[in-house]
Amino acid sequence: MGMSFQDLVSQDIKNVFLNPGEFGTRHMVNQRPMCIIIDENELTEREKKQFGRGRDGIYHKSLLFYVSGKDFGPLPSPEQVILLDGAKYLVKEAVDEDGIYSVSLEAGRA
Repeated sequence: MGMSFQDLVSQDIKNVFLNPGEFGTRHMVNQRPMCIIIDENELTEREKKQFGRGRDGIYHKSLLFYVSGKDFGPLPSPEQVILLDGAKYLVKEAVDEDGIYSVSLEAGRA
């Protein structure tokens, strides 16, 4: 019996999309090494749609990354703190997209 479509998608997530030799890069996430993809272009587009120009006039460092749900663990919730390469961020939004998490972060305010 062959693999299901979902099995193939899961395999592709690991072997292609989040493979360091392809698109992914290794980062420390919550003090654990894992392969993620940081997507600055997608974040810029999402912020334009969500906030328009100017927002509240205050610049907050933001980033969006993709990670395998199997590697990361439970989907993070908004306002949860995530350490990325030693820097503290707050989760703005996290979505499970068929086993890949899309996680929007904003630099934690002291």
